[in-house]
Amino acid sequence: MLHLLDWSVAILTVLYAGLLMAYRYWFDKLKPFEELPTSQFTHFTIIIPARNEASNIKACIDSILLQDYPSDYFEVIVMDDFSEDDTAFIVKAFKGEHPNVHLLSLADYFKPGELNSFKKKAIEKAVTFAKGSWIITTDADCIVPKQWLNLYNQYIQKNKPVFIAAPVMFSAEPGILSEFQVLDFLALQGITAASVSAGKHSMSNGANLAFEKSAFIAVGGYQGVDHIASGDDMLLMHKMKATLTGGIGYLFHPKAIVLTKPMDTWKGFIMQRIRWSSKARYYDDASIFWVLLLVYLFNFSFLLLLLVGSYSSLLIAFAFKTFFELFFLDPVARFFNLKGHLRYFVLYQPLHIVYTLFAGLFGQVKTYTWKGRKVK
Repeated sequence: MLHLLDWSVAILTVLYAGLLMAYRYWFDKLKPFEELPTSQFTHFTIIIPARNEASNIKACIDSILLQDYPSDYFEVIVMDDFSEDDTAFIVKAFKGEHPNVHLLSLADYFKPGELNSFKKKAIEKAVTFAKGSWIITTDADCIVPKQWLNLYNQYIQKNKPVFIAAPVMFSAEPGILSEFQVLDFLALQGITAASVSAGKHSMSNGANLAFEKSAFIAVGGYQGVDHIASGDDMLLMHKMKATLTGGIGYLFHPKAIVLTKPMDTWKGFIMQRIRWSSKARYYDDASIFWVLLLVYLFNFSFLLLLLVGSYSSLLIAFAFKTFFELFFLDPVARFFNLKGHLRYFVLYQPLHIVYTLFAGLFGQVKTYTWKGRKVK
């Protein structure tokens, strides 16, 4: 029995190493987008769903208004998601000096009890008011770089896509929790970039993505997936990839990185990851399912080796896991200018294994708490 387990772990290790080598290959094929100044300007609508974001929303909007892009060619729509703080009041204060900032309230169109996916409905309703031909979504706790809209515009003019994924990273803050989230998110962002580069998985992050408004309408918005609490990014991307002939792109440029805040408590972090993993069973993209299954089984094998006392096999698998993950993460960390954080990588490996097992398992629960309310 122990011999069979060792062979099973060896096979999983080889498969996992091969997967990471493939991701490294695809990531290395990405070249930073070459900035090409243009006299054409895309009209953007930036949609920000916001629930109880009084401490963040001003800084987010300020960073958008500081764009090196003509203000006549972009607008900001904040959709207040039943906030119980001063989020709406803060957004209203922008209207006097900035007529391109608008506030909508989800409560004007829906009752809380009739919704499960609040964020999807917030975006979908805001799109109906959008004047822009392109929609960009970000989150209320994000800070966007000054060249953000310029780069999106240039990418659209050059490549004519229908959907664009773009990089996101946690702002580096002191503490074990923040450091762990940065390292974990580096891997997720690296896989996202590599996957789009390869044309394989439908991966993106709603804190920094864009889509053509007409394409959103053509696929029926979130129709068919609007009962799922999360997945406003990847599920929409998959619908467009599967339905439309237009291209799916990745804006690979360091000046396009949107910064977002890491969770400030372990409970918040676990709930966020449960929310992210809860959409896994709804993926129609079979490649994502098999990758997630491989990752989960590989991490689960560490628990089995520990329980049966096969410590030599455990250490060998641990060494291979660490080596190939660092091999993959090296260029990713360089792109995000976070190479220094990799020196802590080995120390966080045991925690990462436990977290992967926990989030993968509890991501399949029927309900969880997010932003102060239970969702399915």
